[in-house]
Amino acid sequence: MRRWLTLLLALALALTAAGCTTDRAAGRESSSEEESSALPPEEPSSEEAEEPASYDSGDPYPYADPAMGSDFDAVAQLDPDPVTWGPATNMDEENRPIACLQLQEQYGGYNANFIGPDEKRIYLTFDEGYENGNTADILDILKEKNVKAVFFVTGHYVKTNPELVQRMIDEGHIVGNHSMNHKNFPSITPEEMYAEVQELHDYVQENFGYTMFLFRYPEGVFSEQSLAVLQDAGYQTAFWSYAYNDWDINNQPDPDTAYQKVTGALHPGAIYLLHAVSETNSQILGDFIDEARAQGYEVSVYNIPPVEKTAGEASSEPESSQEDEPSSEADSSAD
Repeated sequence: MRRWLTLLLALALALTAAGCTTDRAAGRESSSEEESSALPPEEPSSEEAEEPASYDSGDPYPYADPAMGSDFDAVAQLDPDPVTWGPATNMDEENRPIACLQLQEQYGGYNANFIGPDEKRIYLTFDEGYENGNTADILDILKEKNVKAVFFVTGHYVKTNPELVQRMIDEGHIVGNHSMNHKNFPSITPEEMYAEVQELHDYVQENFGYTMFLFRYPEGVFSEQSLAVLQDAGYQTAFWSYAYNDWDINNQPDPDTAYQKVTGALHPGAIYLLHAVSETNSQILGDFIDEARAQGYEVSVYNIPPVEKTAGEASSEPESSQEDEPSSEADSSAD
């Protein structure tokens, strides 16, 4: 009897110990679940949260709005002297002007484009200093050919031709800043340069609801100082890798000769400067676009990605301009 009592007591103690162990384990699990539910959800890593935006080089580039500001004290330390330049006539094996390649290497870090990337793509840009009755025809041709161009306008132009500027915007073209009063930039102070850009920038923003981001210097004349002013303002500067004598309305080139020139100058990344005052340009534009495409070129929207670095020192001096290729001062009469 005493033995049975001893066995029953041992069994009762064993069951009690097992129950306590199970309760403690359950308590730990419950506590762990409560703590887990109280913790905030894990945030995705920066790599997961910020996927790089996809960009096809044939699409319009997603340019940021210009910041519109400038460090005038820093800019004042840079070279104020005008840079004499021109596409010249020495070409590489792809028919690209060597001078423009050198200028791109030297000044491209200031968000300046003398030539586009080495792709079979060309860009059409028109300077608009005043209206000579050809812009509507040019817009008609571009619309027919499904081509988007850049129109660099002055303050005088936007104020006297608002309907044409609005049409440019409505039809998907880029309206570029050619300064309010078309002044020679190296001849004025950095503060005055900035005012020339800002005044037109604000006018177009207020009157057309359009934000400019591309700039072209009056007459193409620039200095390192002026490049820094535009870069500080958040603008990208467009020069050109081909232009010809098309701006004199009283001495227009023969259309056949002009056509041979512009088609013969085709090269990868070509930035064409054409003047909208030219009757010849309006006559040959459609055929030129057709021939460029026949040679395998895309006539592209201006989509050269901007850069963020600061320009360094030049490794070599760019070539000087040659006969029949306009220097930086050649287009002053029409801009």
